[in-house]
Amino acid sequence: MNKFLGLPLIACVALMLGACSFGKGPTGDLVGAEDRPEFNPQEVPFGMVPCPGGTFHMGQTDEDISASMVNMNKQVTIAGFYMDETEITNNEYRQFMNAVMQDSIDVLGEQYIMTELYPDTTVWVRDFTYHMGDPLMEYYYSHPAFDDYPVVGVDWFAAKYFCNWRTKHKNAAAAEEGLAGVPGFRLPSEAEWEYAARGGRELATFPWGGPYLRNSKGCMLANFKPGRGDYASDGFAYTSPVGAYFPNDFGLYDMAGNVSEWCDDAYMEASMPVVWDMNPTNPDDNEPRKVVRGGSWKDIAYFLETGTRSFEYQDSARSYIGFRCALIQIGMGTNNSL
Repeated sequence: MNKFLGLPLIACVALMLGACSFGKGPTGDLVGAEDRPEFNPQEVPFGMVPCPGGTFHMGQTDEDISASMVNMNKQVTIAGFYMDETEITNNEYRQFMNAVMQDSIDVLGEQYIMTELYPDTTVWVRDFTYHMGDPLMEYYYSHPAFDDYPVVGVDWFAAKYFCNWRTKHKNAAAAEEGLAGVPGFRLPSEAEWEYAARGGRELATFPWGGPYLRNSKGCMLANFKPGRGDYASDGFAYTSPVGAYFPNDFGLYDMAGNVSEWCDDAYMEASMPVVWDMNPTNPDDNEPRKVVRGGSWKDIAYFLETGTRSFEYQDSARSYIGFRCALIQIGMGTNNSL
């Protein structure tokens, strides 16, 4: 029997039109705000790789040779996020500096930009006594030969400012195309960094697994200090171009060695038993020490381990500390996203 039988013609037409409106009712009904920007939760930001959320054992994976007791094991859960495939390079940072000099010099002032945001190239001379660092001080940031090398001489505040600028830069472009903006680039939390460094390998000593520092062909797996007075056995005396070594299982390069990396967290010796076990972090503005992870070209293998913690003062720029950005995953279609 026809379901419209017995209904007036006008009522039948109205009913059919309503059925074709896909839930959008007439004025006065709850239909949601219109003209919302388009959002594609599947899009991976350029230069980043997805780190699917999960649970892992955070903490030391080998002997605590310093007996510091600052990284006891703890099982935590991390929501999905994106992380830069490599450390931020000199040329990527130069894009930021060019934009700041062009758009913000009247607001920030040239002195602030050059003293607080511009990479401190004198670190190549100041960090080491009796060391001929003058050529690197002159050329490392300025010369095109080093464009693909990780930026150094940037303190924690400058790295944070870069993240904020990158968010505004990305969202301004998205707004012009009528797209939803990104949640915000930032420094990774210490827990996110360690989770990403392990690349899904539970209790892995190094990002590639371990416990060895060479592959089956005898090639070094990272840029570090293999032995006393030996910096070049891995192929590079100082830093290397980003991505010069094999990535880990998440597709991230240089999560051990090359340059250490700033994390967002304040450093606290007793953070492990204090922080929560879901997306843990320690945002303490009153603590000037900030977490540094990963080890660098001038460090021994112990500092390359995924479970080794270290710190540097937030206003200190070093020739062996750089950074990379993280971005939380939001919306449907991501694994364990927010």
